[in-house]
Amino acid sequence: MTTDTGTDTGTGTGTGTGTDTSRNTDASGTLDEALQRLHATGPERLGRLSNHAPMAVEALAARGRAGSVHRWLDLYAPRLEEFPDPVEAVTAVNWQEALGDPRRAADWIAFFSREIEERPWPEVLAEWWPRLLPGLYGAATHPVIRVGHAVRTLLSTEPTAPRIAELAHGLGYWAARHRPVTGLTVLPGTGDDPAAALDAVPPITDRDGGFPARLARVTALPVWARSVTDPDEARRRLTALVRAATHRYATHGHGEETMLVHAATAPNAVLRVLPALPRPLWVPSLAAAWTASAAVTAMYAPDAPVAYEPPGTFSAEEVVERALAHGDEHVIKFTDTALDVGDETALSAALRSIELSAPLV
Repeated sequence: MTTDTGTDTGTGTGTGTGTDTSRNTDASGTLDEALQRLHATGPERLGRLSNHAPMAVEALAARGRAGSVHRWLDLYAPRLEEFPDPVEAVTAVNWQEALGDPRRAADWIAFFSREIEERPWPEVLAEWWPRLLPGLYGAATHPVIRVGHAVRTLLSTEPTAPRIAELAHGLGYWAARHRPVTGLTVLPGTGDDPAAALDAVPPITDRDGGFPARLARVTALPVWARSVTDPDEARRRLTALVRAATHRYATHGHGEETMLVHAATAPNAVLRVLPALPRPLWVPSLAAAWTASAAVTAMYAPDAPVAYEPPGTFSAEEVVERALAHGDEHVIKFTDTALDVGDETALSAALRSIELSAPLV
């Protein structure tokens, strides 16, 4: 299969006007070393919490902080678990019965490892993206975020074995945690503005339980971008959604400082993958990304926004340094997305995530 993207394959999304620190500058092999280290560990811990380390180390390397990768990973290491045992091989014949079964994570990772060994990784991605896209919402959207980080690296540098393997791990995790959202009632739209659309998302009334329980209570979302049919317009809308969700965190992140970052990082992961996908897949990607961002907003939005004044004016480099010093994996990944947006409000939102979140200790 030939992937006709017709787009720039740079790593940044080009959504903002700030300093471009989005190029992967790790020529030392540090990222590859870290990924090899992490591929001996599982995609989750405690049976429900995602392993964020592959995403965080890619973000650090992409932002020119490869020298800090192993030090950060040493701090995160106590949260890692061993790679899970296989159950039964996933094949081209039985894959549908294994889809969405978290017990089969090792089987799925092995399946995609074989697929990517036999065929070019863009071909495998293009085949499986439409199969996995409806289940983007499993594991709190972390699998697609992991895939987004992996694809950014593959597009920005010469592919290496550990970086290709990381894509297999991300796709395998996604397949194992595949969870569709169905039966949503479509509420009236609010026009083209994604910020207004996010404001119009009705919050769920029962806030008990974790992500799966809350996701099951999301039954209605505003329509947004449903009329989009042009791939380039889909990319523009997705870029605007990432910007709006990132900006919104500055005033709404106190609703749930960790989970609300995914309203921005999940659609940004999709945006990062678009250049590697055939153009006909861009429109359905926008629809899935909107549902993810809106659903997270419904599940965790606060009762009211609060005004936020950052503690000063900081450059993109300074914000990255603050995020690294803080160390929380969600802060690092959200800061990475904020730098993709690149404007002052996005950097303020990253600073807000640092203030709200508990540091990695």
